[in-house]
Amino acid sequence: MTKTFDISPATPNDVRHILRFIQELADYEREPNAVVATPQDLHQVLFCEHPKVFCVICREGTQPVGFALYFFNFSTWLGRFGLYLEDLYVTPEHRGKGAGKKLLAHLAATAVAENCGRFEWSVLNWNTPAIDFYESMGARPQSEWTTYRLTGDALLRLAAA
Repeated sequence: MTKTFDISPATPNDVRHILRFIQELADYEREPNAVVATPQDLHQVLFCEHPKVFCVICREGTQPVGFALYFFNFSTWLGRFGLYLEDLYVTPEHRGKGAGKKLLAHLAATAVAENCGRFEWSVLNWNTPAIDFYESMGARPQSEWTTYRLTGDALLRLAAA
């Protein structure tokens, strides 16, 4: 039986669900101690006057079963914005029932409505269920690019240089 899922923008009342989903995603991605975000952090960035990050909640009835958090980046080559999916998570008991696809379709529609030239995200190279899911919808890996990251002391050192 196909479930019916509804996607809507997150509200301040969803912050506790969002943080729970973020922690569950971190647990799944083998980084259970990496989450330092607080409810106040999420509330401040998602519900400020001019947010730069956005979140939608997937619900079955009134029950939140997943989320997607995204922001807009920019392609100089295309001269257009892109939509970057930071996190997508669906609770284990709702996977394989259409919730993830509904979230991605909603974001794709958002990208089209905002005239974005791209819809991109990253996935851990060992997460074959997610990779298979994304590729089943036509997404393709961009293997010619390597992601780099500066954090902690390295970030502070460069900022002070």
